[in-house]
Amino acid sequence: MKKIPYFFAAILIPLYGSASEPERLALATATRPMPALENLVVYGHRLNLVGSSLAAAEGVIGSAEIANRPLARTGEILEMVPGMVVTQHSGSGKANQYFLRGFNLDHGTDFATSIDTMPVNMRSHGHGQGYTDLNFIIPELIHTIHYRKGPYYAEVGDFSGAGAAAFVLKNTLDISELALTAGDYGYQRLYSATQMVIDDGYLLVGMEAQAYAGPWQDIDEDLHKTNLLARYSSRLAGGEFSLTAMGYRNRWNSADQIPQRAVEQGMINALGSLDTDVGGDASRYSLSTQWVNPNWSISAYMVDSALNLFSNFTYFLDDPINGDEFEQVDDRQLLGGELVRNWQSDVAGKSATHKLGVQIRHDAIDEVGLYKTRARERLSATRVDAIDETSLALFAQSDIQLREKIRAHLGVRHDYLQVEVGSDLAQNSGRASDDITTIKAGVSYNFSDRFETYFNFGQGFHSNDARGATIVIDPLSGELSKPVDLLSRSQGAELGAKLFDNRRYSISTSIWYLALDSELLFVGDAGNTEASRASERSGIEIASYVWFADGWSLDTELAWTYSRFSEQQAEQGKYVDGSLPFVASAGVSYAPAAQGFHGNLRYRYFGARVLDSFHQQRASSTSVVNLGLGYRWAQWSLGLDLLNLANSRDHDITYFYPSRLPGEVDEGVEDVHFHPLEPRSVRLSVQRDF
Repeated sequence: MKKIPYFFAAILIPLYGSASEPERLALATATRPMPALENLVVYGHRLNLVGSSLAAAEGVIGSAEIANRPLARTGEILEMVPGMVVTQHSGSGKANQYFLRGFNLDHGTDFATSIDTMPVNMRSHGHGQGYTDLNFIIPELIHTIHYRKGPYYAEVGDFSGAGAAAFVLKNTLDISELALTAGDYGYQRLYSATQMVIDDGYLLVGMEAQAYAGPWQDIDEDLHKTNLLARYSSRLAGGEFSLTAMGYRNRWNSADQIPQRAVEQGMINALGSLDTDVGGDASRYSLSTQWVNPNWSISAYMVDSALNLFSNFTYFLDDPINGDEFEQVDDRQLLGGELVRNWQSDVAGKSATHKLGVQIRHDAIDEVGLYKTRARERLSATRVDAIDETSLALFAQSDIQLREKIRAHLGVRHDYLQVEVGSDLAQNSGRASDDITTIKAGVSYNFSDRFETYFNFGQGFHSNDARGATIVIDPLSGELSKPVDLLSRSQGAELGAKLFDNRRYSISTSIWYLALDSELLFVGDAGNTEASRASERSGIEIASYVWFADGWSLDTELAWTYSRFSEQQAEQGKYVDGSLPFVASAGVSYAPAAQGFHGNLRYRYFGARVLDSFHQQRASSTSVVNLGLGYRWAQWSLGLDLLNLANSRDHDITYFYPSRLPGEVDEGVEDVHFHPLEPRSVRLSVQRDF
């Protein structure tokens, strides 16, 4: 294993985001030890962010809303971010696919995700840049999710062009919990959490164990997932302190995406597989700490992460004898942290709040590899690298009250990234570095304590794979290859408004624009992401939450996006592959504070989209309805989730690329490849509180 530089061990100051004001409030609540019987339920959309948000497309999701949402997979929590779509094209243990603001974010590109300031996105990952696997999170132990869209926040750096989500974990529980869930297709889940009082602090301990066979005709997913969490929190030196250990292990078989023609020819049905040997094994172990008071925020983290992933998207296109199965390997350690100073002052007689911070991160990647395999046995190495990737960032942001109703926001951020690649092909080894300065600015006008308008401008960036910055020879073709820049800039602007009434509604809307110097695109036949051309996007978003009776609420989220490459080339069209032009989500929920019935009925729709840059191939739209029902009394709760209630046969994900089946021409056949929505399933749960 590669060694982490000693100066990181000495500094240990955190990453990803000392919070903006709403997030600081949520974090302060989560990190404050509370009486053992105090209820920690949080209704995030009922928090009034008028007067504290920097932009309209910013919000907080609370634990009560998460608890009331029927979820098929952990990653679907991010669908609570307005306009976000979460899908899957492979086994349940792999990171989800994310779509937002016209991006096919693959597994996390251009959307930064963190948990208690610890980053989730993986740089220079074996399966794709920005890989974001949320399977290690236990949903019941999330306190809040603070989402922010657009590059307008100085404390958020890499991968944040489209937006960011900051998860905050609970510190305490009002009760101990034990829950069992069983359902169709061999679904089983055990969840348990409790807390203990230790001196002046609390120790929260939680676990999750899950098994799943899946509905697939030719494969048993044989998923076995285990999550463990231990979190100690207390008051320390005038601030709130927490120390968190998390452990995650998962193994599974995959029902990968399949070609449409194989279904039409009767080789398999829509739930079938052409390669039954693919799947994966993943682990993630972390230790993180935070200390927060009104003026300072200090945090640090250490992560050990590993993934072995077997896939086969093209079948016999490259190797008609052994097939095209391949293994992607990622084995790394992360160490980093952040130090932030918050204070207030007068600027030319105007009240102002300021934030100044430093962030540091080091990825010691012992192996990031790509191997040709057959039945999960390695045949040859396509490329194997070891990478040291180090980043340092300084940022500052000020919020100035220019007049009684007008606030101005100004931020600046400077990032430096250095990489060292050791490749099995000596020509591709080397060092590279890059730096970038980004500016964030905005102004908001507060008509009242219920209505505020915003205008924002910001620059952001994403990092590219370190291997692409030092490459000389393409390991597949043997031809010369042109290196890419390590950092790629984005810039955007947004006009929006928030309208809030804590008894009746919370509504936000925005019109936005975003341009990228280089698009990160998923390559279906390679199973990873690659840097592509410059692109532009614009769109309109509306998010509405209405509380129309005691315990009843209705939410509606709509997003329209226009996405194009900035330049059209002879061999490439202007359309951005896989970008979603329209997303809609709606739900009606009944969640009374007292005991009794509760429920949530949800509808999700994402529209037809282009699959190639010339708009010659399109994916059809997808609709799905989920229903969650429950009953609470005394110390018991019963729950019933009906997933894909209407038994939709739409596609969860769709791509277009060439593949080859036995007997087909050597060059293969270009075709639609898809992964279906899982059929309707029923899950029944019972919970006992102690």
